[in-house]
Amino acid sequence: MRDKYYFVHQPLQGNGSITARVSDMTGQIRLPDVVPGVRNVKEGVVPWAKAGLLVRQSLTQGTPYAAVMLTGAHGVRMQYNYIHDVPGGPHNGPQWLRLTRSGDTVTGYESDDGKTWAEIGTVTLTGLPETVEIGLFATSPGALWEMAKAFSATTATFDQISLRGANGPWRRDDVGVVMESDGKTPHHPGGVVESGDQLIVTGGGDIGPATVEGGVRADLMLIGGALGLIPVLVAAVTFFTAEHRREPARSSLPVARHPARVLAAKAVVVGAVAFVAGLVSSGVVVPVGLALLRAHQNPIQPITLGTELRVIVGYAALTATAAVLALGLAALVKRGIVAIGLAITLIVVPYLLATAGLVPWLLMITPAAGFAITQSVPTFAHVDVISSLLGLYYPLPPWAGLAVTCGYAALALGAAIAVQRGAARRGPGPDR
Repeated sequence: MRDKYYFVHQPLQGNGSITARVSDMTGQIRLPDVVPGVRNVKEGVVPWAKAGLLVRQSLTQGTPYAAVMLTGAHGVRMQYNYIHDVPGGPHNGPQWLRLTRSGDTVTGYESDDGKTWAEIGTVTLTGLPETVEIGLFATSPGALWEMAKAFSATTATFDQISLRGANGPWRRDDVGVVMESDGKTPHHPGGVVESGDQLIVTGGGDIGPATVEGGVRADLMLIGGALGLIPVLVAAVTFFTAEHRREPARSSLPVARHPARVLAAKAVVVGAVAFVAGLVSSGVVVPVGLALLRAHQNPIQPITLGTELRVIVGYAALTATAAVLALGLAALVKRGIVAIGLAITLIVVPYLLATAGLVPWLLMITPAAGFAITQSVPTFAHVDVISSLLGLYYPLPPWAGLAVTCGYAALALGAAIAVQRGAARRGPGPDR
């Protein structure tokens, strides 16, 4: 997870609440340099910049929390424990916010005028201690450009602040701030300015899931998996064309009366062999690759055993489905080189383009969508990512992506079977 923000807070013992209005929200965004070497920083707020109210177990990074916030372009949200996001109203102007704590239960509210309140959500933070930290925060994830994230920060003005259950001096903490190489100077520090009854809080970073920064993902072990499919596609097409050339004239072979059954049987054989090949390759590459990274002290994204098995077996299923698709294309076009070219164009090329950050929407409408089954870290709606597979951009969920590939394979095989049945009804053609 990412846990970096500027926090102005007080200890809250027992039940209580905090209410404040976010009256203004500005920021800075680094854009691509117009003049090489000259930093191009402009005024602006990134879509998921956040400013609002926060309650958490302690300042230790990674501890449970709940927050209600105004965002740069996604209205009011209530978020908790890094991966959960509940939408509120679509407000982008000044907004009143309230966060209440009752035992382990935290509830978030919003209001246009500070009088009429609407509940956004209620969450349970199991094991919340008697004393928690409650206060105001601001943070801003990096701006996305050129396959990378660049600096951004947000500044929020809070007024009409009131607390119930806490009435001490404000404490200030730049949670998660990283030091420069001298070990003393904060890198992009946050801060707070008191002006009358206002607190003007500036912060950068994010509080939420770490999709890229959290370490190497297991699916990156299979980043060359598309190229690894090429021999499988070639083998599937070759299996059909070689057998097709060896088949005697239909009139002299009884089984030729059922060419559709023969093609279906070939699909089963090709799919089974491809599945085993994919299972062996992914079953070695993924665990061995992760073990080597850990041995060299590389940070790894957390992954459950179930997810790792889904990645491994899912790649095997994708390999089998791709092989059946290639077989179906070969049965339709009857030309091996054309079928291989079509299969590679439909499966491998879109994947390579998406990896490079080009036309990523192809992963929704082509058989390459099936690579989503290897996704090892979920895609979170409240995190903007670079539109590339390297940046964790999978437009479809794992099983939905595989279903697209299966649909293509079924369509190609079904069309080939229909064509062969039609040819069988018309009777044998001239000897070739």
